[in-house]
This record gives sequence, structure tokens and C-alpha cells, in this order.
Amino acid sequence: MENKIEFIASIGKIVVFIMILLSIFLFTVKTKNKVSNRLFGIYLLVIAFDLIGLFTNKTLEYPTIQNAKMASSLLQLPLFYLYVLSACYSNFKISKKHIVHFLLFLLFLVIFKISAFSSQSLLFYELIGEVQFMVYTIAIFMVLKKYKTVYLENYSNANYAIHKWLFQITVFSCIAHSFVLIRWYLSNSIFQEYVLNINILISLSVLSITVFFVLKALYQPELFTGINIHLNPVKTFFEKKTTRDSRQKSESESEHLNKLTSLMEKEKPYLDFELTLQKLAIQTDIPEKELSILINHHLNKHFFDFINEYRINDAKTLLQDTSKKELTVLEILYSVGFNSKSSFYTAFKKATNQTPSEYRKSFQ
Repeated sequence: MENKIEFIASIGKIVVFIMILLSIFLFTVKTKNKVSNRLFGIYLLVIAFDLIGLFTNKTLEYPTIQNAKMASSLLQLPLFYLYVLSACYSNFKISKKHIVHFLLFLLFLVIFKISAFSSQSLLFYELIGEVQFMVYTIAIFMVLKKYKTVYLENYSNANYAIHKWLFQITVFSCIAHSFVLIRWYLSNSIFQEYVLNINILISLSVLSITVFFVLKALYQPELFTGINIHLNPVKTFFEKKTTRDSRQKSESESEHLNKLTSLMEKEKPYLDFELTLQKLAIQTDIPEKELSILINHHLNKHFFDFINEYRINDAKTLLQDTSKKELTVLEILYSVGFNSKSSFYTAFKKATNQTPSEYRKSFQ
């Protein structure tokens, strides 16, 4: 038993140390996305403060610190939610309205100060904590769903790194939290002897997630970009518009469609790997909202798929041309507007059920 406690304490020290180092990095690294980095840094520090209980009980000697430590767990989900918003949306800003996310933390600081961890206050704390976890987890998944939809409707580049990263963290947090629930159940049942084993699983899972954070920071520093917070899925706008002027749209749609098709075939704007809906709207002289509705609803395609269809068709032409054998697949993907091998291969296989190399061989 003592060995297990020492093992948990050792892991706790490692995790807290790594989290503090990563937080320092996030606070000091030069980046345009200071808000998201700082929110994530604070989030890690709050978790580290909570995890010091894995290797020391000295906070019990200081009631104020212990109160703050207990209540701080109610800061974790709000901070992570705000971090998700700031990572998804490049122009996100912290404002006075966001103080509402910290009210539960302040409330329990007062409750613990008054009640001194009575059984009633602890039960209330646990119930509120579970409700908060569910509400914020659902809210985070909703933000990520909206982000992905807006990205596909406005951007032509296959950059799912942010969405994937945030989705992974959320899923890992749910898994780690399931261990906490199991521990709570065991500690209130006849299986209390297994609580220590669950604590080992919790500490190992937290260590794994922390190492994952560090690796992401090292190998994918570009994660903290984002999209415009004022962009909304086109469906909302389209539904409002169709109830207003559904009878007066066919002529303008036909005109816009001809203009768009002509530009795509003659000017080939899709060769710009950073092409966005906003850029294309300027080039076609079609209002951005109208262009979005035209592509997403009347052509029944996301902007992302619409642009990549032209890129794939150009790539197919080059791969079919036997006089272009000297061109490598990498050269072809860059020449048609893609900016990464993985996104090109994914889009090409989706369109042809073949890899680019297999497709080329079929014409030799």
C-alpha cells in the first residue's frame, strides 16, 4: 500500500512540474494568439494546483488555501471552455460577461469558508461539479461542431488540426473524469480497498494527457490560429432569407452561378491554397452571403468541397498526361492548390477511390 501511495505521489510531482513548465512556455512564447495561450496556461496551473493533493496534505494546515484548492476544480471547465472559444476564433476577446463562468468558484469559496467542509456542503459541491461538467462538455462539443461547419463553408484548406486537437482533449477529459466517478462510487461502497488502484489510473491518465499536451506544443505550434468569431453556419442565414424572398431569387442565382463558373474555369482562383469564401466573393463581385448560399445550398456542396473538386480535376488531368511523367505527385499537389500531402491524398482518394500513384499507373 505504501508503495502505491509513493508511486502516486511521484507521478503527481512529475505532472505538476510539467504543467508549470508548459504554462511558463505558453505565457512567454511569442505568438499572435496570446489570449488562447494564456487561457490554456491558466487552465494548466489550476489543474496543477488541484493535483498537489496527490503528493502532499500540507494544504490542510491552511484552511484558506484548502478552500481555494477545493473550489478551484470549478474553474477548470470554464477555463477550458473559454480556451476552446479562443483557439477556434482568432478574434475572441475576454469581456466582462465572461465573469459569469467563475461565479460557482466564488460561491463555493464562500460556502467552504462558512461551513468548513460539512457533509452537506461537500455533497452539494459534488453534485454541482457533475452538473457543471456535463453542461460545459456539451457546450464545448457544440462549439466544435459549429467551428467545423463554418470552416468547411468558408475555407478551402484542409486544416482540421485545431478541431482535432480540441476534440481529443475533450474526449480525454471525459475518460479521465469517468475514473473520478468510479472512484467516488467505490469510496461510498463496500469496495473501498480499490480506491487506491483507481487513484493510480487517474494519475497515469493525467500524466499521459500532460505528455500529450507537451508533444502537441512541440510538434504542432500552428494549432493556435482560428476563424472569425462573427461567422455563422450559412444554414441559419439561408432559412431566414428563404422565408423573405424565395420568389425573387432564381434570376440572380442563375446570373451568379454563370459568373462563378466562368471565373473558376478562366481565372482558376482555386490555385491559391489560402483561398477563402471572402476572397472568392471579392473576385466574383458576389456578396459573401449570397455566394455562400449559392455554393452550400444550391450547388449542395461545402465551399471546401467545391474548391477541392476543381483542384482534384486539375490533378487528374496532370496525372493522366503521359508527357508530365517527370512531375512528382508532390509537385502536382502544390501546383493545383493543395498545401499538404495528407490533405491531397485524402481528397483524391475520396473522389477516385484510388491514390494518386494508383490513378497515374492506370493511364500508363
